[in-house]
Amino acid sequence: MADKGDQTISNSMNGKSIKVKIFGSEYPLRGENEEMTKKIAAYVDSMLNKIHDKLPEQQPLTVAVLSALNITEDFMKEKEHNERTVNRVETELAKLSNYLDNCLALESEESRSQS
Repeated sequence: MADKGDQTISNSMNGKSIKVKIFGSEYPLRGENEEMTKKIAAYVDSMLNKIHDKLPEQQPLTVAVLSALNITEDFMKEKEHNERTVNRVETELAKLSNYLDNCLALESEESRSQS
């Protein structure tokens, strides 16, 4: 059974090839969603240029590694935020479910006592 990463790689290999420019070099990329691929490439390019502007004396590899670390930090923060949001929503749904169960149980008791 292929994992989700393998499926993503397989899907992206079937997409249309587009050319993007990242840090002064052009790359042919394939993606399932052309607009998303362009947005990702633009984000990577902007991060590389931002780091390079702050540290112009650094070698391109160092700029790339620092950019990768910054992008990963952004991703991890967003992932943690999403996990906290999902946990809050699940907690509220459980409260609502319990409340509705209690209301239905109370209604059921009242209808039995009136019979």
